[in-house]
Amino acid sequence: MKPADSESNDASSELNLTHHFLIAMPSMQDPVFGGTVIYLCEHSPRGAMGVVINRPTDMTVSGLFDRIELKLENIPDSHPMGKHLVLFGGPVQDDRGFVLHAPAGQYTSSLKVTDNIAFTTSRDVLEAVAAGDGPERVLISVGYAGWGAGQLEKEILANGWLTVAADESILFDLPLEARFNAAIKLLGIDPLMLAAEAGHA
Repeated sequence: MKPADSESNDASSELNLTHHFLIAMPSMQDPVFGGTVIYLCEHSPRGAMGVVINRPTDMTVSGLFDRIELKLENIPDSHPMGKHLVLFGGPVQDDRGFVLHAPAGQYTSSLKVTDNIAFTTSRDVLEAVAAGDGPERVLISVGYAGWGAGQLEKEILANGWLTVAADESILFDLPLEARFNAAIKLLGIDPLMLAAEAGHA
């Protein structure tokens, strides 16, 4: 039994996709995840968790702050932050807000993804943003995407996802509609070629 156990442990430790993008293959017909790019915040033998970074809701950041009774006090009305759209991060806990941000900072309930990026679930990061002294780069979502042990690996083996190391500029700086193609280009693939291959499948 021991050799088999060690082999499975080695396999799971080799495939650590934390701080990677998951890019939905064109063949994926899932209405929730089709056409999405997901930033993986955590991946371990116990499962995986991430945030969709290219699917907007119809709510702006200022609208969200109004709903949770926070005021963008030290951010002028002309600042684009308030007009940014809150993203649909995934179907898990889609009634709660989650924040991907850089730099990481010190917040009550925060998962450090890299030395510079964190995933925070506590209100204090939003309070810091509202006060004008929050992280420089922020992505706010409702909900997140989650997988149980071995589930994501099976979806990847079934050609549901492409994976590539994440790029912070795509995560925080690019317009939402440009993120899917930009993530595919990180793999050295022309998005049009990928779509054409899917059409012939």
